[in-house]
Formats: sequence, C-alpha cells, structure tokens
Amino acid sequence: MSAASEIAQRLAREAEAVCRRYLPVGRREGHYWRIGDVQGTPGGSLYVHLHGVAAGKWADAATGEHGDLLDLIGANRGLDRLRDVLAEARAFLGQPRIGPGPGDREAPVSAGSPEAARRLFARSLPVAGTLAEAYLRNRGLPDIRNSGPLRFQPRCWYRDAGDRFVAGPALVAAVTDLDGRLTGVQRLWLDPSGRGKAAMPSPRRALGHLLGNGVRFGVARDVLAAGEGIETMLALRLALPVLPAVAALSAGHLAALRLPSALRRLYIARDNDAAGQRAVDRLGDRADAAGVEVRVLAPQAKDLNDDLRDHGLAMLRAHLRAQLAPEEGAAGWETGDPGRNG
Repeated sequence: MSAASEIAQRLAREAEAVCRRYLPVGRREGHYWRIGDVQGTPGGSLYVHLHGVAAGKWADAATGEHGDLLDLIGANRGLDRLRDVLAEARAFLGQPRIGPGPGDREAPVSAGSPEAARRLFARSLPVAGTLAEAYLRNRGLPDIRNSGPLRFQPRCWYRDAGDRFVAGPALVAAVTDLDGRLTGVQRLWLDPSGRGKAAMPSPRRALGHLLGNGVRFGVARDVLAAGEGIETMLALRLALPVLPAVAALSAGHLAALRLPSALRRLYIARDNDAAGQRAVDRLGDRADAAGVEVRVLAPQAKDLNDDLRDHGLAMLRAHLRAQLAPEEGAAGWETGDPGRNG
C-alpha cells in the first residue's frame, strides 16, 4: 500500500474530524457532512460520507467534482504537490481532536456567489504583460486598451483529467449588470504557451450570476452592440472602438440579455450557427417589443473574431461599416467622435 493510500484510509476513519477542521461552517446531516464547496463556503451541494465503506469520499452535486479526503485537503489549503498535501494530512493526524475552531481564512461566502466572483477578480492581475495578453494576441487582438473587464489569474483552480484539483493560468472576465455591479466572472483556462485554451474538459466556466448580465466594453446609452463571446466583441471593438459592446458569453444568455432603458438601437453580432440565430431572434423580438431598432451584424465565417483572423482588420471594418445604420456615420465609431457613446 502506498503512503498516500495509507494516509487516505486513516483520514477516512477520522472523516468527521477532518470536516470539522477544514470545513468548519458545514453541518452534519445523518451520515454526511454538508457544505457549499471545497473552499468551505456555506451551502449544501458538497457532501462527505462520514461512515461505512464510502467514508471519506465526497462529491459536489453542483459541479460534479469528487474525490477523497486528500483531494479535499489539497484543494482547501491550495496545495498542488502531493508531498505538501501528505505533510498537511500527517500534521492533522498528529493533532488532538478538539472539534471546530476559528478558521484562519477570510470569511467564507456562498458557493458560486457574486461575492466569490468579486474575490477572484480582485485577486487577479491586469492583462498587460501576462499569458492572457499573449492569448489575445494569438486571437488577432493586439489592442488591450479595451480589456478593462479582463484580468489574469495565474493560479485558478480546476479538476484535471486525473480527478485532482490543480491550478492553472486563466483569463478572468468580469460580468456586470446594467448599473456596473460585478455579478460574476467567466474563467477561461489557457495553454501555458499562450496559443490557445487549456487542454481540459470545459476550459470556460462561469461563477456567480450571469443571466441577463455580461462582460461590458464601453458605456452604453442609446446604442449598443451585443454578442456571445468575448473574442467576438473584442474584434468588433477593434474595428469600431467607440461602439459600446457587451459579451453575454453564450447564445442562451444573449437571448436573455437585459437592455438599457434608454436604448434606441441594438446591433446584435450573430454567431453563424443555429444557436446564434435563435439567440438573435429571441433578443431581437424582446428589443422590438421595447421599441428598440434591431440590426444584425452577420459574420462571413463563424463569428467576427474568425473574420478578423481570416481577413484582417481593414476588411472586417469595411464589412461591419456596410451593416451599420446609414445615419450612424461609421467614422464616429471608428475615430471617437465626442458626440458618440463610449
């Protein structure tokens, strides 16, 4: 038996004591310990088996994550090397069992809450000079002046293919409501080369409240461009840097996007697939019912970022200019006419 297996079995025999030490705001419910997540935030989606053959096994119904108590301790304490996790576990097993005590971490928050998203965003770094900047440049987006809602987190946690919590670099995007309050974040884990997304299941994952909200570039008043992806809307802003834009992050969320009360014209940057067309139809119907003029910005390829990478900035700008309302005066969006939004 390996040292890790032996220690995992010893932890399983002390499962409730482990939970009281590392997840102190949780609660015992029958044969389980219930808590919000491995970080110890309040809630009930994560449960740990306290007795029987499954003692020490845990799963989070909200995320699908699961493991044993070594996994839990490593994630809870931010340890990504097995030897450090084993050292922490041995130290715990050598201590007397004195029940719950005050934690040494910041006050816990609800799993998946806007406050958890705010904390992650606050701990993240500006994009300039980071792997996130390299990723955006490889997506044909060299101008990071428009990246205010974007940050870089060098150690963002996820579960890897070996079913372990590990930390990887991620682009973190702030999701805000119409009043500018941060309600959530989207995390995009990156390949260490900066050439693309990380090789992992679901490299894009959300945290907090996204429905109706979005990642905003510029301040919308009476005109707004809306689309699905961050790269799509950054491509649009590269071509038309003064046009306010919002990325809703998915087709479903685009259809449910909340619109400013003073909006008079909405440009919808369509993704060239069935889901993108359904989102355009649903959001367009809602905008039309509110008295807002809708114009669709259709890509030549799958989306506007693909157009930028395939054909270059000049052709993308010309393609978009041809789809703007004649009275908008495309030069205003391209040059920063002070009479325009943004």
